[in-house]
Amino acid sequence: MNSVIIKPGNLQGIYDITLAPNTDHRGYFTRLYDVNIMKAHGLHRNWVQENRSFSKQKGTIRGLHFQHEPHAETKLIWVSKGAILDVFVDVRQDSPTFGCYESRVLSEENFAMVYISPGFAHGFCTLVDNCEVVYKVDNVYSPAHEGGILWKDASLQIPWPVDQPIMSAKDQVLPTLDTLKRRD
Repeated sequence: MNSVIIKPGNLQGIYDITLAPNTDHRGYFTRLYDVNIMKAHGLHRNWVQENRSFSKQKGTIRGLHFQHEPHAETKLIWVSKGAILDVFVDVRQDSPTFGCYESRVLSEENFAMVYISPGFAHGFCTLVDNCEVVYKVDNVYSPAHEGGILWKDASLQIPWPVDQPIMSAKDQVLPTLDTLKRRD
């Protein structure tokens, strides 16, 4: 039976999940989600949607996205193909770590997942071509409640591994964290 290691991140509400696959001469088998293990750690959610994002080119940035209450969402992120730098920023106004971020390399080879609680903006940068990111969410998408932070917000100082990313037009004009503070 494969095991799962769950450790809290440095920011409250972030959890690193590492899968330990069973391997043999054929390859491997791993359980991606086990309701009993997640319940034992207080992390089980009623996942209402599972999304798959495919990026063709290295250096693609998606994010930083979140949803405002009452549609804030928990995310469970993993990479089924390729590798990404996964980034999450605390946007909870009452949090002592508001504006702080963490990042992780998630890849098909390291069997790492990240659990992101509501109140975090999330984004990632592809580290190789042809990346596939899969994530579960516990709230439905609501365009009226979507929010975001500019990927290159100087106040965050996120060390993205690319200077000229491939991005959507929408993500290139997201507001800064300072604007978010004034809005809420």
